Amino acid sequence: MSMDRYIDWLREAEDDLATALDLLKLHRYSKACFFAQQAAERARKALLMRKAGLYVHTHSVVKLLQLASQHGISVPEGLFRRGELLDRLYVPTRYPNAWPGGAPSEHYNEEDAREAIENAKAVLGFVEEELGEAIG
Repeated sequence: MSMDRYIDWLREAEDDLATALDLLKLHRYSKACFFAQQAAERARKALLMRKAGLYVHTHSVVKLLQLASQHGISVPEGLFRRGELLDRLYVPTRYPNAWPGGAPSEHYNEEDAREAIENAKAVLGFVEEELGEAIG
């Protein structure tokens, strides 16, 4: 994969965040949580592509943050906690068998979605600052 495609990943992260906000308005909380996670994941991939020339096939925001640190990118400590919270949303927001009962949409509420979106915004803000790219 060409590392100059980082901007496409960044734009997709922006679109994922906008989708999460739209889904929040529609009270689709589990889906808003998932798209918030996707926004953070894709933004981190864009950063690694641009700053480290590295594409990693992982869905873990924390793993991507760790890789950024290992490649000389100074990651604020608080982002790791936000990444952990977002990582918890990747599977259970989508798959019923991640829960003992009920559909994923029955397990998330507005507070969950708002927290996920705020965490994603923090990650995207950091990436924007690091890349000097305007998101939006």
